[in-house]
Amino acid sequence: MRQIGGKILRRIKRVFTPSPTPPTTPAQLRKCQQLLELRSQMELVTPPIPRPGKKVISVVIGSYNRRRLLEKAINSVRHNQIPVPYEIIVVDGGSDDGSLAWLIQQKDIITIVQHNRGEFQGKTIERQSWGYFMNLGFKSAQGKYILMISDDCLLLPNAVNLGLEKFQEMETAGRKIGGVAFYFRNWPEEKEYYVQKSLGGKLAINHGIYLKEALEAVGWLEEDQYIFYKADSDVCLKMWLAGYEIVDCPKAFVEHYYDPEEAVRQSNNAVKISDREVYLKRWDSIYYHPTWQELRDKIIIKYDDPHRTAEQFLE
Repeated sequence: MRQIGGKILRRIKRVFTPSPTPPTTPAQLRKCQQLLELRSQMELVTPPIPRPGKKVISVVIGSYNRRRLLEKAINSVRHNQIPVPYEIIVVDGGSDDGSLAWLIQQKDIITIVQHNRGEFQGKTIERQSWGYFMNLGFKSAQGKYILMISDDCLLLPNAVNLGLEKFQEMETAGRKIGGVAFYFRNWPEEKEYYVQKSLGGKLAINHGIYLKEALEAVGWLEEDQYIFYKADSDVCLKMWLAGYEIVDCPKAFVEHYYDPEEAVRQSNNAVKISDREVYLKRWDSIYYHPTWQELRDKIIIKYDDPHRTAEQFLE
């Protein structure tokens, strides 16, 4: 057992005289509060309870009624040969396509269910925003870093390792990094991979790694301003404004399956215009103004994937 400082023990004796009954008076309560504060200054007198290794990275995926794609996305994480302790968190919107039954059977996945559509007890369920939905996973994450991909994405081999290496390389160099953007493309329409610049020419993350501490510092994803779109770009701008950088990782790639006919995507596209209008008003005169050149652009990389990862979507 470790030694407890003699000075603290003497202070405890001065502050606290054991009482036969629980404290009730203001004076007694104040003394108990002082005792608690003093005890917090002590070293542990017993060894800490052993538990599995602390997670370095948390993979957070939001999903709804995409079991076929979700399984492929999860497998791309599992097969990415991540060398550090990690966890997978899936936030499901109340799927009825078998996704929940499958998720419950996956013992390496933490599943959060937030019913976001349909009816319950005769009333329509109030649909929550994408920011609210994803913050459930972000705030639950145990890792220092949070990797966000969509349920219709596939990580190319070694993408996570390369992203982490980039992040830690920048941190070692003394840079204040809030996130690392992975290059992606909308398959099968697009042939080249890219990362996107948002308002003011600031790099944003569509898929990639965030520093959890940075997300918390800027107040997480915006939950009240956007319905579905722009909350990811918004949080990146909040990071830039708070002094965090977003950098790209030219060796980390993601395949994003794009099906314009998909019913879920059509319902989300319906709010794209209104979310964009809110986004521009929110950042007016900060990173945007109608009279300024928007400076939005893409950084494009041509890459031929030797593993033909995207072809898994066809299986």
